[in-house]
Amino acid sequence: MNLKCIIVEDEPLAVNIMKDYIQQIPFLELIAVCNDAISAMQKLNENKIDLMFLDLHLPKIKGLDFLSAIKNPPKVIITTAYHEFAVESYQYQVLDYLLKPIAFERFVSAVQKALPTAKTEGQITNEPEFLFFTVNKKRAKIQVQEILYIESQKENIKIVLKERTILTRHSISELKKILPSDFIRIHRSFIISKSKIDFFDSQSVEIQGVQIPIGRNYKDYIKSLLEY
Repeated sequence: MNLKCIIVEDEPLAVNIMKDYIQQIPFLELIAVCNDAISAMQKLNENKIDLMFLDLHLPKIKGLDFLSAIKNPPKVIITTAYHEFAVESYQYQVLDYLLKPIAFERFVSAVQKALPTAKTEGQITNEPEFLFFTVNKKRAKIQVQEILYIESQKENIKIVLKERTILTRHSISELKKILPSDFIRIHRSFIISKSKIDFFDSQSVEIQGVQIPIGRNYKDYIKSLLEY
């Protein structure tokens, strides 16, 4: 079952971007777009909403005032151009605080945080089969099972697949958050797929003939995972 979500946002450009992002996430189902808190409250009363994308600067009632008035709010991700309300917003147990303009990769990282509770309720059972990355100003669909390992290279991330390699701008730490549990970080610059390991020892792992070092600070953790 998908996570049913609503967008509470009064800026048309921001709405269009959010709608485009949601369409690319297989487990999200957009129920409504609300331009203010009053219409959002009506949608919450009419539907079982799992996730709400909430702008803070809304007409009539501001976002945090609206959130404080909801008795049983859904999961909430804040979307705003203002950083100064971040600390206050977390008092309302929001999942994440996204600053505009919102990168797609950052959006994916945020919505993944809505999944654990859904899994325990039996709503979501599968980890994502594919992800989208920005490559040459386009969104490239990457099958997760094709990824062998990922390497951070200064400003770029190199994603090595079975048949090809792509470069994208991304934070390796943020990327780790959106990858399935098969992927582990073994070095400050490397994330690997455990299922793709051919050989390993205390110093490195080998994937399709490529030696990938295990960082000093990761050795005990990797040892516990790989049991060598």
